[in-house]
Amino acid sequence: MNFDFSDDQKLVRDQTARFLSEQCGIDVVRSVLEGKAPYSESVWQGLARMGLIGTGIPEQHGGAGAGYLELCLIAQELGAALAPVPFASTVYLLTEALLRFGTEEQQARLLPGIANGELKGALAVVETLEQATPERIATHFESGTLTGSKLVVPDGGIADLLLVLATDEQGSGLYLVDLRSTEVLRENIASVDPTRNTARIDFSGTAAERVGSAGAGWDCLQTLYDRAAVLYAFEQLGGALQALDMGVNYARERFAFGRPIGSFQAIKHMLADMYVAAKLAESNCYYAAWALSTDSDDLPLAAATARVSATQAYQQCSKDNIQVHGGMGFTWEFDCHLYYRRSNFLALELGGLNHWEDRLAANLQPAAVAGA
Repeated sequence: MNFDFSDDQKLVRDQTARFLSEQCGIDVVRSVLEGKAPYSESVWQGLARMGLIGTGIPEQHGGAGAGYLELCLIAQELGAALAPVPFASTVYLLTEALLRFGTEEQQARLLPGIANGELKGALAVVETLEQATPERIATHFESGTLTGSKLVVPDGGIADLLLVLATDEQGSGLYLVDLRSTEVLRENIASVDPTRNTARIDFSGTAAERVGSAGAGWDCLQTLYDRAAVLYAFEQLGGALQALDMGVNYARERFAFGRPIGSFQAIKHMLADMYVAAKLAESNCYYAAWALSTDSDDLPLAAATARVSATQAYQQCSKDNIQVHGGMGFTWEFDCHLYYRRSNFLALELGGLNHWEDRLAANLQPAAVAGA
C-alpha cells in the first residue's frame, strides 16, 4: 500500500507548524508547567481563529468541514510543539462523540461553540486505579441526574462540557454535563505532566443528558477509543520525531575528546534505535490514518497497531534523548524532560499501553484466522 497525504493536507500541516512555532514556543509550555495558568488561552484561541479546532466539524455548525487526514497532521504538529491546550479532549473525544452519537439538536447547540473555541471538553471514565471495565463503573444515571466520582479526568479542571460514562437502567450510557449551567466538585490533581490539566470530579445529583443510544455506553466508548487512538498516535508521533531531532542535533553540536559525540558508537546506536522506532510508528500511523479516513473494517486493528507503536516510540525517543544529552539532560533547564513527561502522560490516556496491546492481540486473532 502506497499512502501519502495530499499537497493541500500538507499545507494545513505547514500552516499549523508555523503558527505553533510563532505562538507556542517552549516559554509558553514552561509557563503552564510552572503553574502560571492551567493551559494556554492564547494558543487555544489562535487555533480556533485558524479553524483548526473545528477541522472535522461540518460547515453548517461553524467548522471547516475537512477530513480526518487533515486532523491527523494537525495532531502531529501539536505533539511536536507540546501544545498545552485541551485539544485532544475537546476534538478527538468530545467532538467525535457528538458527531457520531449526538442528536441533530445536540450537534446544532454545541458544535458551533466548540469550533469557535468557546467550549472546551473532557471525557470522564476512570474511577479506580485499575483498568476501566463495565463492572468497575459505579457512577450512576437516574432520573436525569448523575451520582458518583471520576478519579482522573484529563482536562477536567478546565472543561466546559463533560462526557461521562455511567451505568443506567439499561446497562451503561454516555452522558453530557454542561458546566456552564451545572455545578460539580472539581479538584485539580498532580500528574506526571503539569502542562496538561488533570482533575478529580464528583457528581452529586448533577443534571445530565444522554449522548447515543440507551444501554450502549460501553460499546460507544470502544468505537470512540478506536477513532481517537489514531489521533493520539499522531500526537505521540510528533513528539517522538521532535525528541529524535533534539538528540541528533545535540549529538552533532556537543564535542568530547575533540570529536562530536554523535561519532561515538554508543550514541550512534542509540540514535539509530530511536530512528527505527519513530519510523515504524510513522508507518503504522499512516495506515491508521487511511483506515480512519475511509472508515475501513481494519480500523480497530490499525488503530491498536498505531497506538502501541507510537506509545513505544515516544517513550523510547524521549527517554533516550535524555541519555544523549548526558548529565545535563536530567536538569530542569534543558527541555528533554518536557517530552518525557508528555510521553508518559499520553501513554496513560485511553486505557494505557497494556490495554492497547490487549486490543491489538484480540484484533490479530480474527485477522490470522481470515488469512489462514
